[in-house]
Amino acid sequence: MLVKLFLKIGILAIELFLAFYSLIITDSLLVKFLFFAFTAVIVAFAVTRITIHLLPQDKDFVSEDNYAAEMENRDKSKEV
Repeated sequence: MLVKLFLKIGILAIELFLAFYSLIITDSLLVKFLFFAFTAVIVAFAVTRITIHLLPQDKDFVSEDNYAAEMENRDKSKEV
C-alpha cells in the first residue's frame, strides 16, 4: 500500500518536473544550461547514494586512516 502511494507521488513529481522543464525550454540558452547543470548534479548525487546503499562494500579497500592506525599499532606491539 505504501509502495503504491510512493509510486503515485513519484509519478506526480516527475510530471511536475517535466512541465517545469517544458516551460524552461522556451527561455534563454543560459537558463537552459543552468537548469541542465543543476539537474545533472542532482542526478549524480542520487546515483551515488543509490549505488552506495545497493552495492556491497569493497572488502579489499583500506582507507589511509585505517592503514595509519594499523601501522601505529604494529609499531607499538614491536616495542613491547
